[in-house]
Amino acid sequence: MFDKLIEVKRRYEEINQLLMDPAVINDNTRYRNLMKEYSGLTPLIEKFDQYTEAKNNFEEAKMMLDEGGLDAEFKELVQMQYEENKELVEVYSQELKILLLPKDENDDRNVIIEIRGGAGGEEAALFAYNLYRMYNMYADSKGWKTEILSLNETELGGFKEVSFSIEGDSVYSRFKFESGVHRVQRVPDTETQGRIHTSTVTVAVMLEVDDVEIDINPADLKIDTFRSSGAGGQHVNKTSSAIRVTHLPTGLVVECQDERSQHKNRDKALKVLRSRLYDIEKQKQDAEVAQERKSQVGTGDRSERIRTYNYPQGRLTDHRIGLTLYRLEQVLNGDLDEIIDALVTADQAEKLKSAEA
Repeated sequence: MFDKLIEVKRRYEEINQLLMDPAVINDNTRYRNLMKEYSGLTPLIEKFDQYTEAKNNFEEAKMMLDEGGLDAEFKELVQMQYEENKELVEVYSQELKILLLPKDENDDRNVIIEIRGGAGGEEAALFAYNLYRMYNMYADSKGWKTEILSLNETELGGFKEVSFSIEGDSVYSRFKFESGVHRVQRVPDTETQGRIHTSTVTVAVMLEVDDVEIDINPADLKIDTFRSSGAGGQHVNKTSSAIRVTHLPTGLVVECQDERSQHKNRDKALKVLRSRLYDIEKQKQDAEVAQERKSQVGTGDRSERIRTYNYPQGRLTDHRIGLTLYRLEQVLNGDLDEIIDALVTADQAEKLKSAEA
C-alpha cells in the first residue's frame, strides 16, 4: 500500500509543477484535466501527509522510550506522544485504505431519477410527491440544478410517476443508493377511523447519458403526438405538443407533455429513453458482479425494500444497514446527509472487507 502511496505522491508533485507551466496553462483542455486529477488526489495526499507525520512522531517517541534515561516528568510526556501517535497511525492507515479503494467511475455524473407510485393507490401517489420534494430540497441545499422531464399528476396533487434530472458536482455519488422500494406508514387524510395505511413507492436512479454512449437507431422509434392533459391553464388540450416515444426493440415507452414545444418534449423524452436503455445494460453488469461478490449495500435491485418512513412515530429505517432515525420531518425536508453518509460508509466497509479477503 505504501509503495503505491509514494508513487501517487510523486505524481501529485509532478502535476503541481505542470500546473505552473505556461504551456499547460495555455492549453485549456490539458489544464482542466490536470486540475481535475490534482483535486481528486488531494484528499489522499493530505491524509498520507498526516499519516507520515504521526508515524514519524510515534517512531521518535518509541526510540526515546527504548533508549531510556528519561526523568519521570519527561518520560510521561514522551509516553503520551507515543500512545497518541500510535492510535493516529492506526486511524490514518484505515482511512488511507478506504481512500485507495477503486473510485466508482460514475460518481461525478448527473442523474435522472424516476419515482412511481406503487401499492396504495392515491396514498402512494401522494408519497411519490413527498419523495420528489425531499430529493428536490436536498439538491437545492447542495446548489444542484433540477428539471422535471416527465410528470403524471393525480387530481389530489400526487404523482403517479415523475422523471427529473439533477445536475451538479458528484450527484451520482450521493444518490446511487436510493434505488428500490420506499415504504410509507401513515394515516391518510381521507381515513376517518385513524387507521395506519402502508403504501409503497419505487425509485430508480439512472445515469444521465448522451448520444455517444447510447446510439439509438431512429428506425427503432415510434413517435406519437397527442394533446396535453392535466394542469396547464388555457394551453391544455389546445395543441398536440405532448410526445410519446416507443422504443420498438424493448417496448419502452416515454411520454413527455410538460413543455409547450413539441420539439422540447421530444428532446426530454429521448433523454429519459437513453438513460433507461443505459440503465438496463448497467443492471445486467451489476447482476453479474453481484453473483461473484455480494455487497451489503445494493444499487441495482429495484424490487428491494430499502427504507420505511413511519409518520406516527416520526421514524425512518433503512433496512439495508439497520439504521433508524427519529427525525423524519427533517429528512423529508431534504436533510439526507446522515443517511447517505451512513450508506457510503457501509459500502466502503464492505468493499474494504472484500479487498482484504
